[in-house]
Amino acid sequence: MMEVKPVVLQGKYVRLEPMTEAHIPGLAEIGVGQDFWDFMLYGRMEDENDMRGWVMDILSRAKKGTDLPFVAIHLASGRVAGATRYLNIAPRDRGLEVGGTWYGPEFQRTAVNTECKYLLFTHAFETLRCIRLQIKTDLRNVRSQKAIERIGAVREGVLRNHMILPDGRYRDSVFYSILDTEWPAVKKRLEEMMNR
Repeated sequence: MMEVKPVVLQGKYVRLEPMTEAHIPGLAEIGVGQDFWDFMLYGRMEDENDMRGWVMDILSRAKKGTDLPFVAIHLASGRVAGATRYLNIAPRDRGLEVGGTWYGPEFQRTAVNTECKYLLFTHAFETLRCIRLQIKTDLRNVRSQKAIERIGAVREGVLRNHMILPDGRYRDSVFYSILDTEWPAVKKRLEEMMNR
């Protein structure tokens, strides 16, 4: 059985550390007013108070053991770069999802996201002994789908009317997975992407 506990994961460009309330100002600085919230399940973040509500919600999920949230710290600048987490943790089935991921605009399309995925996936497969890791995204979020496919995750299908967003729209979700047997090839691809 998988035992998922808070941990610090450090790379060359980024450190993933367990999310705390102390991260709220840094997350608000880069996340408030961004349009990527339109693809996510939490509604728009218009001020630091909205961000506080989001962080407290995510931390309450962590207390239940279903989620393990991280804040990405950009090592060169020392700034908060974004947030990501393990969610839908299923210890008995040795599976989990990586998601709830977002980065401030200046950290998007940089080594930050690639290395965060590398750190999270490596920990999941090599330390936790995960056999299935899933990723999902909004069907409308083509950029996210391309990024997920680029790392070698397998598209499993679309769950139609999967979720109701805060604005009342129905969200279709595209599901991807990586199995433990596929991890070596995905790991190699991520390492090549980071070395470019």
